[in-house]
Amino acid sequence: MLKIKVNDDILLVKIRMKSAAAIFKSVEKSRKYLEEWMPWVTGTRKIEDVRDFIRMVNRVDCIKKDMVFEIWHKDNFAGIISLKEIDMANQKSEIGYWLTEKYSGRGIMSRSCEAVIKFAFEELKLNKVFVKCGVDNIRSYNIPKQLKFTFEGVERDGEYLHNRFMDLKVYSLLRKEWLKQNMLNKKLK
Repeated sequence: MLKIKVNDDILLVKIRMKSAAAIFKSVEKSRKYLEEWMPWVTGTRKIEDVRDFIRMVNRVDCIKKDMVFEIWHKDNFAGIISLKEIDMANQKSEIGYWLTEKYSGRGIMSRSCEAVIKFAFEELKLNKVFVKCGVDNIRSYNIPKQLKFTFEGVERDGEYLHNRFMDLKVYSLLRKEWLKQNMLNKKLK
């Protein structure tokens, strides 16, 4: 089973069927909070919906594969982070993420993103990772800004949410930029 240790408090684990109950319970507790920006929440009404999602993302016969990780903070389920539709031909993937309300604002997602970015560039040998978030979702787009992603622009009507289309901000980070940042950070230490 694939695991990524972020630090002493945060562990990323490839999504497992045995976590379906914990995931569903967390969605239920944070439903109102998550529904504001996550289109999938309204369709997640029972634990079987979570199990269906886990089965789907763990299929091996998908053309564009997702790698979905559970985020655990001190042995408690906190959220999900994923590399979505990994495109090996073009060496790129979108990073998607969500945290329950209880774990938001603690830096957990920024650190989890750093670990997934490192995995994407070092293990998967991707050239580009990108993030898309609602133009008004300040918490979400502050993460790629903090991690020195480049703002590429706005994808007009990029997502359907609450019976309307929503524009998305698009941020990206290239492997060469990430390597340069890491070299600079090592020199500063």
